[in-house]
Amino acid sequence: MSDTKRMGRPRSFDTDEALMAAMNVFWTKGYDGASMKDLTRAMGISGPSLYSAFGDKRELYLKTIDRYADVDACEPIVAFETEPDITKAVRGFLTSVITYSTDTEHGARGCFLASSVSTSVGEVEGVAERMEDAINATDLRLASRFDIEKEKGVLPHEFPSKIRGRLMYDMRQGFVFRGRAGWSSEIMMQDVEDRVRLILMF
Repeated sequence: MSDTKRMGRPRSFDTDEALMAAMNVFWTKGYDGASMKDLTRAMGISGPSLYSAFGDKRELYLKTIDRYADVDACEPIVAFETEPDITKAVRGFLTSVITYSTDTEHGARGCFLASSVSTSVGEVEGVAERMEDAINATDLRLASRFDIEKEKGVLPHEFPSKIRGRLMYDMRQGFVFRGRAGWSSEIMMQDVEDRVRLILMF
């Protein structure tokens, strides 16, 4: 028997691209709505190849969640962390959330975790733990940005970084929900300045 036969056929697909394709299916159709036929067609692989590389549907779903959480740079958080001016940073965060919550160019709207994965908590084993980790990590990143401004003296020492970070996260979820309900970016942008002042008030 040749070495090639003994080792098996090499994979003829890009694992990361296949995971992204699967994630888009779950994002658009949800966990229950995504069939194995939908997944294999989108990933461009056969059923046996899917099982060999990723496991069953549940294991594939969890791998897409891990891939998104580990690799995806959430645009609103990046906008918040990279803008030096804290007022502009908060405004950039909210504006970015509104943009990706209403953008229909790629079919799915908003954040994969917020708009899709959250609906399967309690139904798919392993999802709840991943959601909790993602929420805690986001809260920490948002609060840390406020702490930097406190150290610089821009925000007062008593500014409630953790509370305002959670407030921003909750606002993000609200925008995502409104976007999926069909609200336009123009409507949601109308009270952005009020929200910026609310977040930064002390």
